[in-house]
Amino acid sequence: MLGQHRSTQRKAPRGADDEAALTEDIIALARQYGRYGYRRVTALLRDAGWHVNRKRVERIWRREGLKVPQKQPKRGRLWLHDGSCIRLRPEYPGHV
Repeated sequence: MLGQHRSTQRKAPRGADDEAALTEDIIALARQYGRYGYRRVTALLRDAGWHVNRKRVERIWRREGLKVPQKQPKRGRLWLHDGSCIRLRPEYPGHV
């Protein structure tokens, strides 16, 4: 009609009405359960009565910059084979 291509006409995206409340609940659950990822948070939201998709929770999770912290490495053995409980100390670089 006006000579414009169809791909130039875009509909402005509008968020859902409950987006802010859902975001607050996700952040609250991530703060309360620090080791839970977005999949388990989705299950908790469904138990709380939200009808949400896992992909929607993941999108909000990434947008808010939420992450599950890395697990800390376990420390070395405290005991020796003779039954004593003495932590080994390094004698040279890269020893323990």
